[in-house]
Amino acid sequence: MNFLTQDIKFLHGVGPRKAALFNNELSIFSVDDLLRHYPFRYVDRSRFYKLSEITGDMPYIQVKGRILQFKKIGTQRKQRLIAIFSDGENKIELVWFQGIRFIVNKYKVGVEYVVFGKPSLFKGRFNILHPEIETPEQLPPPEKMGFQPVYHTTEKMKRGFLNSKAIQKIIFPVIKKLEAGVPDTLPVYILQRYKLMNLTESLINIHFPKDSKALSRARQRLKFEELFYIQLNILFQTNWRDKRFKGFIFKKVGNYFNTFFNDYIPFELTNAQKKVIKEIRADTKSGKQMNRLLQGDVGSGKTLVALMVMLLALDNDFQACLMAPTEILANQHYETLMSFLGKMNINISLLTGSTKKKDREIIHNQLQSGENQIIVGTHALIEDTVQFKNLGLVIIDEQHRFGVVQRAKLWAKNTQPPHVLVMTATPIPRTLAMTLYGDLSVSVIDELPPGRKPVQTYHYYETKRNALLGFIAKQINEGRQVYVVYPLIQESEKLDFRHLEEGYEFMKQVFPNFKISMVHGKMKPAEKNEQMQKFVTGETQLMVATTVIEVGVDVPNASVMVIESAERFGLSQLHQLRGRVGRGAKQSYCILLTGVKLSTDSRKRMEIMTRTNDGFEISEADLKLRGPGDLEGTQQSGIPFELKIADLAKDGQMLEFARNTALDILEKDPELQESENQILRLQLRKMRTNVINWGIIS
Repeated sequence: MNFLTQDIKFLHGVGPRKAALFNNELSIFSVDDLLRHYPFRYVDRSRFYKLSEITGDMPYIQVKGRILQFKKIGTQRKQRLIAIFSDGENKIELVWFQGIRFIVNKYKVGVEYVVFGKPSLFKGRFNILHPEIETPEQLPPPEKMGFQPVYHTTEKMKRGFLNSKAIQKIIFPVIKKLEAGVPDTLPVYILQRYKLMNLTESLINIHFPKDSKALSRARQRLKFEELFYIQLNILFQTNWRDKRFKGFIFKKVGNYFNTFFNDYIPFELTNAQKKVIKEIRADTKSGKQMNRLLQGDVGSGKTLVALMVMLLALDNDFQACLMAPTEILANQHYETLMSFLGKMNINISLLTGSTKKKDREIIHNQLQSGENQIIVGTHALIEDTVQFKNLGLVIIDEQHRFGVVQRAKLWAKNTQPPHVLVMTATPIPRTLAMTLYGDLSVSVIDELPPGRKPVQTYHYYETKRNALLGFIAKQINEGRQVYVVYPLIQESEKLDFRHLEEGYEFMKQVFPNFKISMVHGKMKPAEKNEQMQKFVTGETQLMVATTVIEVGVDVPNASVMVIESAERFGLSQLHQLRGRVGRGAKQSYCILLTGVKLSTDSRKRMEIMTRTNDGFEISEADLKLRGPGDLEGTQQSGIPFELKIADLAKDGQMLEFARNTALDILEKDPELQESENQILRLQLRKMRTNVINWGIIS
């Protein structure tokens, strides 16, 4: 059996109990999994420090000296152990809160030890909590210790005696075995062409680097491999899909499209909209099935583009559907399309969870007969009872809110998969788009329609609340409407933030003459829609809400967005909320209200929001601040892979390089049939056993 595929329970120091912790906590099952659990940082143990050299910003230190005395402090139930340690010149306290009896029995006063740990300052004095202690004889000379790996672990693993040090001790003999060599996962020609370290050397040096240069080369090789295979998998599947699924050909631009363009279009298209329509037109007449991602900031005119593409489908005798994540957004799209099309005599229906049974049956029959040409709806569209006569185009709005399986169900609505246009108002950083949506062609609407004024954004501290209330009153008295968004519905004992219900009562007291709507996610849909509708029609002037209004509320008369406890929101979410205003001709404002004490990251977010309205710049900054797993939307849909060493925020150039390498290989050998590429086929097969095949789902 291949050593790398061996079950980790058979490794020295593991066994069934610890193996179960590795399995359940870190999804580590084999030796290969363990070797791919890379250290997240390293500590330099190549020198000893003097206690006099300690400063507050040192991550870890290593000192040699003796324990002078032990002291137990506190009660039996809540006790801590302190050892006074000296390097011969100065003293420091070593502190333990657990394992006290073990420590007292193991370590002796007056014996020389090497102490390693993180110094922290407490009441003006340095101490080291739970240090590692060993005798000098137990350790190699400092110059041979070099960089020591530190591994991610969990509280459950630590309780099961699997801390970072324990993982290091398990991995070390495995690395020794590797020195005989392991089969590489990249072809020789790639290693030679790009002067990459081989896999054996990379794994040895990522865990126990001989020096900083070797560590850097190991990192580069492993990052490249990770990003390269993600891109190769996406592109290989896209090629396979393009060959297997032919696309409907929209041969002509006909009466529907031309009539709308000549007689009904509400305003002139921007150059960005024209460019996107041309790209989609090229896709739909190519004979290949379109899978395109349309990115456009809030208010950039994506819905108008979507409508014009649907009219292309109608011109070619196909039906079109537009799926939205919420009833509010579906209703809004339906109303927008109806207002755009005027008297064009096009049969459009709306299908949501609230559609009455009688109306639903009529819609189902009209879809099957082809009488219904365009349908707008929610998840209700993917129910098995919804059948089309000839569905040629599917448009999915705010697609990150739909799961993969839900989107795939729309494919099955026709014997041949329809063209798919995926839209998002959440700007996606280029690196994330290349990985999450690498199988889709990307179009961008990067300009706003004429007449739109950029929203002015200000950051206010809590101390300016009275001035803010005066500003709100002034705006409402001038005929405008105002959103006030809160992060919480009910008070949390742990978080000292103003919450929705308190805010609602506060606003009623401050503005007794204004009518106020309140909306949150725990309301029943009918109640929520009623409150929303009151705001949309202008019956209420103030909307107090949680982030349920982030998508799908279009009130051109609303000119102020106040975000309470703005430090609790991510950048992309703040930008989405800001997009609810600025939809009319009047100047609009976004006020970010925070506490006075802010973290460095929170300050950066406020500074970025007040400086720019560019959603793409904001999304790039959000990626750098929070990482891909936290970005708005990606957690809901789930990134279809786990990055173990690469970082999309920092490795953009490497990702592009890896993608171009994959493109070059597939251009020369699309099926990966060449003997030198068999290793690539093998790795892709392994990947597909572990990863959802996103490439065929779009």
